[in-house]
Amino acid sequence: MDLTVCICTRDRPRYVRDCLDGLRRQTVARDRFTICLVDSASAPAAEAELVSVAAEHGAKLIRLDHPGVSLARNAGAWAARTQFIAYIDDDAIPAADWVETILEAIAQPGRRPALIGGRILPKWEAPLPPWWPSSLKGVLSIIEHEGRGEYRTSSIPKGLEPYGANMVVHVLSLLAAGGFGGAVGRYGNSLLSDEDVQLAWTLQDAGYSVRYDSRITVHHQIQAPRMEPGWLLSRLYWQGASTVLTRRLLHEPATVWRELPRRLLVASLFAPTALIPRRSTVLLAARWRLAYATGFIRATFGWHVTAAAKARAKVPVAA
Repeated sequence: MDLTVCICTRDRPRYVRDCLDGLRRQTVARDRFTICLVDSASAPAAEAELVSVAAEHGAKLIRLDHPGVSLARNAGAWAARTQFIAYIDDDAIPAADWVETILEAIAQPGRRPALIGGRILPKWEAPLPPWWPSSLKGVLSIIEHEGRGEYRTSSIPKGLEPYGANMVVHVLSLLAAGGFGGAVGRYGNSLLSDEDVQLAWTLQDAGYSVRYDSRITVHHQIQAPRMEPGWLLSRLYWQGASTVLTRRLLHEPATVWRELPRRLLVASLFAPTALIPRRSTVLLAARWRLAYATGFIRATFGWHVTAAAKARAKVPVAA
């Protein structure tokens, strides 16, 4: 085996089946890669279906008793028996040459990558509403840029970040960096994010090659419920909090305090818009900025990387 493909899921066997069907259609032989399906504490009915679909596709199934995407991804890394692990979200469908392109990318001459982020194209379950801000496609885990290069250099657009929906990582480098942070990443009903960004910048700051390669492509199924104003506001609230937590994990607390006055100003200016019903699109530009600022402010003053959060990344794995 040359590559471990890791899918982390919770209560979404239908999407997992689509993802596995995409892996079945790969242009490389099946013996070139192994599949690890991590069930992040699904309900009994979904768990039973995941057992069936994993067996059908020859995937190794790991069952966790505690939810959390960072915990699940770390479990996949510990189970890997290959140098590299490719993470793909359960609602993403890989391009037919996805594995082949990954193998080419990690085998190319020169400096070995510790992490490669790929392109994520949308597969809409419902049309993108006309009111959706064009600058916020990224919160739907969409990356459409074509090209290659090291992140945070002139070869890649400013602000482009890797997403765990389509990410390849050198396993030993991942584990040496402490894995995906247990204080960030989706957990329960929260929309905390940036566990992937935190890992990438930790590796890059340590001197490793962390690059983008648009040839590595997946198609992300964008669920219809996400096309609602209320979801967008929740996502931006949690993104504000995620930004603070990630900067602290990256030992950059000063940047949080420098940005805080601007977020306080935004919150004070746009506070009256909080009275508008969440389902409304009225003054949405002001409201999503308020949501982000509120999450940022609350995390700055009230949330820290607690011992309990760190412990979530150390829960024993039940395979």
